[in-house]
Amino acid sequence: MKNQFQYLKNDLPASIVVFFVAIPLCLGIALASGAPLFSGLIAGIIGGIVVGLLSGSKIGVSGPAAGLAAIVLTAIGSLGGFENFLLAVVLGGAIQIVFGILKAGIIGYYFPSSVIKGMLTGIGIIIILKQIPHFFGYDSDPEGDFAFLQVDGGNTFSGIFETFSNISLGSTIIGVIAMAILLLWSNVLSKKGKFFQLVQGPLVAVVTGIVYYVLTSSNDKIGISAEHLVSVPVPDNFDSFLGQFSFPNFSQITNPAVWVVAFTIALVASLETLLCVEATDKLDPHKNVTPTNRELFAQGAGNMLSGMIGGLPITQVIVRSSANIQSGGRTKLSAIIHGFLLLISVILIPTLLNKIPLSVLAAVLFIVGYKLAKPALFKKMYDLGWMQFIPFIVTVLGIVFIDLLYGIGLGLAVGVVVILINSYQNSHFLHKVEGEDGSGKMKMTLAEEVTFFNKGAILNELNSLPENSYLELDVRKTRFLDNDIIEILDDFAFKAKERNIDIKLISERGVIENPPSYIEFFKLDIIEPSIS
Repeated sequence: MKNQFQYLKNDLPASIVVFFVAIPLCLGIALASGAPLFSGLIAGIIGGIVVGLLSGSKIGVSGPAAGLAAIVLTAIGSLGGFENFLLAVVLGGAIQIVFGILKAGIIGYYFPSSVIKGMLTGIGIIIILKQIPHFFGYDSDPEGDFAFLQVDGGNTFSGIFETFSNISLGSTIIGVIAMAILLLWSNVLSKKGKFFQLVQGPLVAVVTGIVYYVLTSSNDKIGISAEHLVSVPVPDNFDSFLGQFSFPNFSQITNPAVWVVAFTIALVASLETLLCVEATDKLDPHKNVTPTNRELFAQGAGNMLSGMIGGLPITQVIVRSSANIQSGGRTKLSAIIHGFLLLISVILIPTLLNKIPLSVLAAVLFIVGYKLAKPALFKKMYDLGWMQFIPFIVTVLGIVFIDLLYGIGLGLAVGVVVILINSYQNSHFLHKVEGEDGSGKMKMTLAEEVTFFNKGAILNELNSLPENSYLELDVRKTRFLDNDIIEILDDFAFKAKERNIDIKLISERGVIENPPSYIEFFKLDIIEPSIS
């Protein structure tokens, strides 16, 4: 454990920042999901402590996910109650454990880097856009609702436009003060001494927000009303605290609809987790690599426990994970401590938490969002070329204008198309050499792997060869040749005779002039060796 605790000076301040980011998100996602508010806090606590302990990720933070809110909202209604839904969460966690045992974690590695960067950037933009209403004290949409279409019938941009005619002066004042503290702390004071590195700017901003609320609570003009504050459930006593927990209805275990929801939760939660793992590993300045199969096991165990005591489904989440990285978190202790802070605070100081202005937390999230979506990244991706930029920008736009999973799906689809186009273009190399008599000599070199995707490109090149020309076909580097390509070459051999085109085939077995059958030749030279 010495290895873990040697970075406590980094992990403790980072855990406090993640704690402040997590509180409104846990509550907001529960509200957007149509679930009890306390269920979001349960998921945050288990995501921090249990998943944090079991996970192999050093900087990832787990909790309730915005991407599952719509699924949860629909499932609670369709399954006939929250307790029935909790059973689906438990079963979904068990299915995730099976995914981990089957080593399904490798799926995360098949998402292109451009899509992962687009996901991070899109989420950064969404964080900024969604926090603008909270910053100015217009809280018509709950925290954690990251979809473009909002639960109140509007959308991301209509919510922003409505904000400017519903500005709360008190929320705006403390939001601006909090933003000034955060910028001063990160750009100036953090370089002045160890004290300013240990005590994080977000903690100072939150304390300032609480003090402001207390001092102005009786002022109608610059005070902050209750709807613009954090709203943690406050139990009257320990018994009423325990009464907030719910338990799954195991009598519904034979209900097929419960199993459908369970598989849906397992698939979506696993996909979101694997994408977040890939993204956080890219953000991590120390370049740690998270074991993905172990992560699926940890998430599954967390979801089983969360469902057993009344919590929402859990995934690893990019907002809290990126806040952890940006605040200097080094080990899993940061995620675990943030979970304990959630647990202790909802038991001991819920009334104090309910004095935190949402506009202060919006200022903290503005910084997180900006660091994920820096303008310089757009230029960098553009400079890398269209094959990187187009999947990137499609992912960003999909996330901003639809939602997280659709955006990633669109980016991945475009990425696959780009790969196919690239494969189409790079299946072969063709150049023309002028002979001394002015005759044209063509040399075509096939790539190491040539599949049916390359069929059109090669066919076009062969059909464009002029009559009475000479083609040198080099397959020495080719290790796999699709049967579709071999059939094209075999058909072309017949056309070549009619157009008086001589062909020299160069392979590792030697040189053959005008081979009578490409099918027989390649069956021996390429296909059989590649199978054996």
